[in-house]
Amino acid sequence: MKTVKIAAALAVGVTLFATAGCTSAQVIEPVADGTLNWGIEGANLTDGKMDPHSSQLDVTAYVTRQTLDSLVYMNETGEIVPWLASSWKVSTDGKSYTFTLRSDVTFSDGTAFNASAVKANFDHIMAESTESAQASSLLGGELYVATEVIDESTVLVRFSEPFAPFLANASTAYLGMYSPAVLASSADKLKAGGPNITVGSGPFVMDELVANDHISYTRNPDYKWAPQGFKPTSKAIKSLNIEIVPEAQVRKKSVESGELDVATGLTPNVLESASDKITVTTTASPGLPYSLFLNQTNGVFADPHVREAFALGIDISAAVETVYFGKFDRAWSILTPTTPNSYDETLESQQKFDQAQADTLLDEAGWSKKNKDGYRTKDGKILEVTWYSWTPISEEHKNLAAFFADDLKKIGVKLTHKVVEPADYMEAYQSGSFDITDWDFVSADADILRSHLHSEGYQNASHVSDEKLDVMLEKAAAATDPAARADLYKQIQQWNAKNLAILPIYSASFITAQAPSAMKVKYDLFGWPIFIEAESSHTK
Repeated sequence: MKTVKIAAALAVGVTLFATAGCTSAQVIEPVADGTLNWGIEGANLTDGKMDPHSSQLDVTAYVTRQTLDSLVYMNETGEIVPWLASSWKVSTDGKSYTFTLRSDVTFSDGTAFNASAVKANFDHIMAESTESAQASSLLGGELYVATEVIDESTVLVRFSEPFAPFLANASTAYLGMYSPAVLASSADKLKAGGPNITVGSGPFVMDELVANDHISYTRNPDYKWAPQGFKPTSKAIKSLNIEIVPEAQVRKKSVESGELDVATGLTPNVLESASDKITVTTTASPGLPYSLFLNQTNGVFADPHVREAFALGIDISAAVETVYFGKFDRAWSILTPTTPNSYDETLESQQKFDQAQADTLLDEAGWSKKNKDGYRTKDGKILEVTWYSWTPISEEHKNLAAFFADDLKKIGVKLTHKVVEPADYMEAYQSGSFDITDWDFVSADADILRSHLHSEGYQNASHVSDEKLDVMLEKAAAATDPAARADLYKQIQQWNAKNLAILPIYSASFITAQAPSAMKVKYDLFGWPIFIEAESSHTK
């Protein structure tokens, strides 16, 4: 951690701060009843994505974190510490986890937190009506057996096989705890969310939710069970307002002007001209880097020669360097370097930009003829790949697609990038009628690869079906020895480097701008802000 001017550097993998630029005569002090205004992009959040048990959006997790506590907490170093559970024990066979719960916790509606509440939440996640993908996978998916109430303060979670990622997964908001009273009366309203619906035991209570505009919270006056390492004082903020501001440039300017105290989800480009009076925090995201998923069952990518030619034919390093001003690193693997105990550094610099070799591979695959526009053809068809992206899409991602289209045209491949509305995207995604799609996915555990590469993985956009790979992914999830897990994940990364189901592009970072008016804001492993101790000089 170090202090620098924003314009000087934004480095991936460290947290950076811009100097506040205040003289001793301009000391800013927190007020007793402070309000903090937080600007987020909020894409699709209030369009039925307010329930982390059913939504897999990052924004769902970090917004509902304000109200939903978890059994354990993973701090910024990756250490798992007590939260709603004061202690836990893993069985020798790795198939069960026993949690001893705090006895002094209540939900904001007055309902007691106990073992029955944990069971109600995990039962809700696994219920078919919840339509959970991410949360149910984090809870073990098909490996999950049951949650058993031992007594009021003791709960047992059982799996059919050892499930090593569970503690890390249990720290996320996706496995956060709702009031069981709400689950019993209003489960069908959780996706829309709102006051008296999004009810947890967290540090804040939701007062108002206006779709696509704002969400307002008031501090929970009874909150005395913060995770280990947090000690809010009497100056901690009393109100937290989330403003949904889709444009990153507007969010940044609003922090500079004082309209917002904190803005998240920014990009290096936006911060190139930022004031040196704001603080910038950059955290390299663990998990899956921003990647292209090459659909092996639709069209030309069924041929491994075409997949390899595609990867060789685009200059990923140059595109990432240009689009992100050298502030983000090109990705070499399907796990980022900050993913705990898993990254295979031997893959770095292995994937070369080689259009001559790409040309040779395409010739060998039978795409040796070209039409008048320079595109390769075979059996009267143009060598075209269609890339579907979900709107809204950043300008940076549009620019990457344009770079890749220019590169591919030089080897006779036509790349068509379609940015479509969610309904149209889901139609193409579910039917498999696309060649490429794209995303990144933050995760504190390399088990995220199971949902992306297992033949039954819910995020298997590449439509991979490989029995040996399935076995490796299953063994990695079950391995209780860290060294054995790390070795298996390296083998999985090597498998992908050879088979190119997923083409990694760049390692993403989560970037936040903070005004001097905001104080004691902490950041978790993902770089997401935690406001439990936060203080503010604003009263509204």
